[in-house]
Amino acid sequence: MTRKAIVFDNSGTLIERYRVIKDVSTGELITHINSLDLIDSCLNAALVVLQFNTNRLKDLDPNTLISDYIIENNIDFDISYYSTDVTKEEIKRILQKDSAIIKDITDTFPLLKENVPHMELCNGSAVIIDIAEERISYTITSAGQLFSGVKDTISNLQESGIDVFIASGDRSGAIKRLADLTGIPEDHAFATASTHKKAEIVESLQNEGYKVMMVGDGPNDILAFEQADKAVLTTEQKDGDFPDKLKGYADFVIEEISQVLEIDF
Repeated sequence: MTRKAIVFDNSGTLIERYRVIKDVSTGELITHINSLDLIDSCLNAALVVLQFNTNRLKDLDPNTLISDYIIENNIDFDISYYSTDVTKEEIKRILQKDSAIIKDITDTFPLLKENVPHMELCNGSAVIIDIAEERISYTITSAGQLFSGVKDTISNLQESGIDVFIASGDRSGAIKRLADLTGIPEDHAFATASTHKKAEIVESLQNEGYKVMMVGDGPNDILAFEQADKAVLTTEQKDGDFPDKLKGYADFVIEEISQVLEIDF
């Protein structure tokens, strides 16, 4: 009997996300633009996930350079999404000389808390790097709550013998917390997975003998959609317009996560 696996994206798929973006140059706080769409609109940009608990920033001098904090605390980071190829060493060099400050991250906190007062998961903070200009152009902080039905859906899948995995671009601490919340084994949860990494995870499972369904909601899931045996686009996150290009990669489009139980693969 063929083993089956479902790989879920996190933000917008399992978690109803709320995201606040700050334009470092103008100080504008942005909530109506998807960060991945923002990167796609740029010729040379990368989404860089900072691997630390965002709450640690509350007690810092707000004028502390983000670069100083990263260096002094040996903060790791990963490139989650990009519009042009860039190495981690190139990003490290840009981060180390940038002039953005902690306040550029913490300015987003009040609006985030206002809109997600009962947050179950803080995905943490990230920055968008303008590679051509070699600077942090935006900071991003996001949080959210599980969509209704997520825990029951995952439990039902596991009870039916389907192995459940997470492949997400979010930071490792958040994905570990998500695995705990949903009952997914920690070694089935992959954090800061780039577009290519998600596809590699699907392929690795297929090489282990699994038939794989990929469930996601954004352009960073496209390569995994192409690799998977079945691709499912979920539109439960209502702040996206889900362009026809994205729908073209999906075998199924669902409006809520529980509908994956109805798909035979």
